[in-house]
Amino acid sequence: MDRPGKFEHHRWLGDKRTQVVYDLDNLEEPDLIEELMAAESYLCFGPDTLPEARNRGYRPYKGNGSGVADADVSA
Repeated sequence: MDRPGKFEHHRWLGDKRTQVVYDLDNLEEPDLIEELMAAESYLCFGPDTLPEARNRGYRPYKGNGSGVADADVSA
């Protein structure tokens, strides 16, 4: 999946509406990000890590942020 232009240097992208964070490196459902961009309710994190997203109250997509259940994701 190609990253949105504004987030070409970011891996983790959050949805403000649902408090879910997506791993752009491993997401196999580009429709989710296209809809998020259209709604303009996204957020990136600094530092760009899963622990920082969790620190801000976001939960990973499908349990681990990768979009794939049981995947090993190192942040």
